[in-house]
Amino acid sequence: MLKKIKFEPFVVSQLVFKLETFYMVLEMNMKQFSEEQRLMWQTTHDLMNDVVIPWMKQNVNREWEMDPNKRLPIEMLKAIDEVGLRTIGIPEEYGGTILEPGTEAQTFALIIYELGRADLGLADMVGIGWKLCTYYRFYMAEHLQKYWFPKIVADPTFLLAQAVTEQQGTSDRWLPYEVPESQLKTTAVKDGDYWVINGYKIYITNGYDAQLFNVYAQTNFDNDLWEGAGCFLVPADTPGVSVARCDETLGGRFSNNGEIRFDNVRIPEDHVLLEEGALGKADEVYYRPGKVMLAAKNLGIGIAAFEDTVTWCHDRVQGGVPLIEHQAVAVRLADMATRLEAVRSFTFRVAKEIDEEVPGDHERAIMLKSFVADQIIEVCRHSIELFGGSGTMLELPIQKYLRDAFMFPHMDGATDICSFRIIKALFPDTAGTYAKDLQ
Repeated sequence: MLKKIKFEPFVVSQLVFKLETFYMVLEMNMKQFSEEQRLMWQTTHDLMNDVVIPWMKQNVNREWEMDPNKRLPIEMLKAIDEVGLRTIGIPEEYGGTILEPGTEAQTFALIIYELGRADLGLADMVGIGWKLCTYYRFYMAEHLQKYWFPKIVADPTFLLAQAVTEQQGTSDRWLPYEVPESQLKTTAVKDGDYWVINGYKIYITNGYDAQLFNVYAQTNFDNDLWEGAGCFLVPADTPGVSVARCDETLGGRFSNNGEIRFDNVRIPEDHVLLEEGALGKADEVYYRPGKVMLAAKNLGIGIAAFEDTVTWCHDRVQGGVPLIEHQAVAVRLADMATRLEAVRSFTFRVAKEIDEEVPGDHERAIMLKSFVADQIIEVCRHSIELFGGSGTMLELPIQKYLRDAFMFPHMDGATDICSFRIIKALFPDTAGTYAKDLQ
């Protein structure tokens, strides 16, 4: 269970000034959450302020370490584990924490935005585990749960990975129509009591470091990837599994993305989580709350940029007065705060709709992902402008916020691809026709 921490007000750095208007809105909405949710948020908030953010500021250039084994923040994973945040989604009988029914998307958003405020890569590492452990409760056989959940709980550095994306692109899964060419190139073929997996995955979050992969492979070659893909539980030490490389990304660099090769990997039949239609099932349990978590992580980045920028504008003097007293600066800060409040409100609205299974929640989750990505990039751009030349320096975190924000349009379905589904939902009879049907 999570450690109980006293509820205290927000503060920015060591300033007496407290962003009263902005945080008043956020704190007021905290009253909508249960005591358990407030406790989890407070625990996460305090851990980020007291441990994780100071570590990140002290190791600001560690993300550029080309040896991914050295940049991985093992210390921070252990700190998160100590307060019980790492094993959310794992049943309590195995040492984890199960969230209140009907609140998961909201709770995920509430705590992962704090992780995003500290570091996107760390939030990705931990958040993937929450989603997959929740997924495993639905689709993993009981004897496998008894084996894997204790192993995950016992090791603070145990990481999970969702292996879907391939070289030809797998954003096709978000298209609102069937695309025959979208079948996964990674295949799984039945051979007696085993399945044989062959293929190559790219851009896999935690892919370089994960001990356990959730692998999607084509099993039905008469259907597209949405209906014809199966899902397989593949331990990283299985013969034939190899990490081809660690991706060097623009942002989120503390999460080591990896490219994974599967060469005649033999998986026992009981390791098949879903034989067909796996992506459709994953949408219900993994991807819908996942898009809310994407938005919340991005919100955290925006809040971090806003906090640092406000501190800078109070401390920096130009023309004999603090920057914040200049009208042009005040206009930019007001724009940033307004965008952040819009993001926060939209994020938690969609999270609540997903928890309550409101019709249309999937399409609004896609809208959310696209909207938030654009808003937070603009917030971080304002931060760079207000910091001036200093904002481009690697030793300051401002440029990092912008780099991290630029990752979101390309995560979990490219923004332009997602737009097809939005338009199809709005105009079901006239939009989303597969191009070849028009020739």
